[in-house]
Amino acid sequence: MRMPRTPLRLFPLLALALLPLHAWAMDLAAMRAAIDAHIAQPRFAAARWGIAVVSLDSGRTLYAHDADKLFQPASTAKLYTAALVLNGLDASYRIPTRVLGSQPDRRGRVDGPLVLYGMGDPSLGADPSTADWADALAAQLAGRGVRRVRGGLVADATYFAGPPVGDGWEATDLLAGFAAPASALSVDENQLRLTVAPAAEAGRPAQLTFEPPHAAMPVAGHLFTSPAGSADDINLYRAPGDALLHAFGSVPVQSSPRGFRLAMADPAQAAGAALLQALKRRGIAVDGRLRVARWPQQDTELRAGAGVLAEVRSPPLTTILREGLKRSQNLYLQNLLQLAGTRAHATATADATAPAGFLDAADWGIRALRQLLDRIGIPPSTSLIGEGTGLSRRDLTTPAALVRLLAFLANDPDAGALHDMLPVAGVDGTLAGRMRGTPAAGNVHAKTGSMTYVNGLAGYVTSAAGEHLAFAILLNDYAPPKGMPASADVDAIAVWLAELNEKTP
Repeated sequence: MRMPRTPLRLFPLLALALLPLHAWAMDLAAMRAAIDAHIAQPRFAAARWGIAVVSLDSGRTLYAHDADKLFQPASTAKLYTAALVLNGLDASYRIPTRVLGSQPDRRGRVDGPLVLYGMGDPSLGADPSTADWADALAAQLAGRGVRRVRGGLVADATYFAGPPVGDGWEATDLLAGFAAPASALSVDENQLRLTVAPAAEAGRPAQLTFEPPHAAMPVAGHLFTSPAGSADDINLYRAPGDALLHAFGSVPVQSSPRGFRLAMADPAQAAGAALLQALKRRGIAVDGRLRVARWPQQDTELRAGAGVLAEVRSPPLTTILREGLKRSQNLYLQNLLQLAGTRAHATATADATAPAGFLDAADWGIRALRQLLDRIGIPPSTSLIGEGTGLSRRDLTTPAALVRLLAFLANDPDAGALHDMLPVAGVDGTLAGRMRGTPAAGNVHAKTGSMTYVNGLAGYVTSAAGEHLAFAILLNDYAPPKGMPASADVDAIAVWLAELNEKTP
């Protein structure tokens, strides 16, 4: 994987001042003409636009362009996972992370290993409520009188059955923090920061520092310090499934340190290492080594005779979902999909239509999503979603299906909650720097989506006439000219919807 010459970013470049000039108010005919002219520009000749705009008040379609064609949605696909969570899980549920083991004897000894058992919390260590999770667990163990563990520590990530990457995720993305592996035992959003700094003299090896240290990767290669004024040439590569990071190239002497956000190679290992350090700080000795249990391994016998010795809980699912949508945090949505799938699998024994063969947790989640979409009236051919984040280029949806989903969610009892979970134009999340100074600012609540050659926006806006609209704008197969981000072209349409001063008849 050839890493970019700028630090990895979680979010796409934000368009700040590239919106076309607007009249600040327009009728339906003018709005439709403006959109038609915009998407017909020669620079979009090889690209594909899919647009659907529907009034939530009248149910009528205000605008449609290839609304029934399939497009890659990028992260607007997270709306499907959000719908599943809001309609299939308890919004107030707090995901536990537990330490299991036998009760300590009178001398404080635990016979057999401790098991750090993850149950899907993607925010462990990242949310303020669990920032000190390892010390909190160690303190609870000490409070139970635990002084020595005879059997080591098992970091158990087997609660989710299935691989740690979503269906269709690209191998070239897997080193980047935005494609961190999903895990039932996640920590620090399964990301770590690598800082590359030059040595004091040219010709000497560059300095590589990992944060947090317990998640550091083994490094191989030759990354040297080059003469001052030379171009940097930092290259980072890790083979899929391998923990070894290859770092090679050069970084100029006297240049500023460079930071990269990388995916952890083994989140469960990192979580176990963090707990071991916390136990040591509490004076709890552990005899034995740290080992990791991963699917398809199962340690059911180990857990069968163990009780809960300590536990921390996540914030409510609504908080996790909100963070996932606001920041477009892929790990959060993929873990939530697997959590929904694990629940669906657990209740499938009474379902005569349930498949007899093996499905992993994500597949069970997608099956539950498909059942929800069937109830909504979204045909399978219009929504081909195979994972929870939109990272996969196999994910396909029509703009009309997205808008139908948004209309359903707008009538849901939790509609107000979802509305507030979405990024707000010019205010927060991935829309914080977009559409400022326009009628869309503070008005458009929408999920963004961006990957190479794909840009999208789907959500809600209230027109200048006071009409509540749901919209989906998807731009595929487009390489924007330098200095003209595709997000600005998508935003222009959303702004026109906010400027609309005529209601549908």
